[in-house]
Amino acid sequence: MNLPNNYYQNIADFIIPRLFIYTSNKKMTDLKESKISSENVYKGSFLDIRKDRVTLPNGKTSTREWIKHPGAACIIPFMSDGNIALIKQYRYPVQSEMIELPAGKLDPGEDPEKCASRELEEEIGYTAGKLTFICKIHPAIGFASEVMWIYLAENLTKSSKNTDHDEFVELLPTDLNVAVQMVWNGEITDVKTIIGILWAERLLS
Repeated sequence: MNLPNNYYQNIADFIIPRLFIYTSNKKMTDLKESKISSENVYKGSFLDIRKDRVTLPNGKTSTREWIKHPGAACIIPFMSDGNIALIKQYRYPVQSEMIELPAGKLDPGEDPEKCASRELEEEIGYTAGKLTFICKIHPAIGFASEVMWIYLAENLTKSSKNTDHDEFVELLPTDLNVAVQMVWNGEITDVKTIIGILWAERLLS
């Protein structure tokens, strides 16, 4: 059988583009980016900023600038009168006083639950008879490795506040329903606090 001179070329023209689409889609199901190199751009007493060169899922390369974070714990303090203990403090990066749940970063090698207990006493001057793990969140996945563990603190006992020398915190005991409304009306915009309050509504209402 005599085949046209362009027979195989026509087959190739039909198959190859479709084969490329198939293999490209197959590769893209694996979204992992692999580190080629890492540069420490800045390291201070708190922030550790990195600039990495990575291989993308399609085989090309790019850069990723990110913050290496030690992790943190956030506490939902449930007080004996039924209020939750919110705090107000000035946050310099956003140039505003923010309403938040107590929270703080982990010390080197510190367990998240121990951090939660420590921060509860340092920031609002209470100890918890019962700490319950609620959830784990990644609050800034676009530029930081931070993991935050959220705990419900119950059976609170008054202790003594011991904030850092450059930390100024005002305690705001707040009815849970009022706190939920503050979330929905935009008065509370801090992400850990929004998540914590909505969890508290689910668990305590």
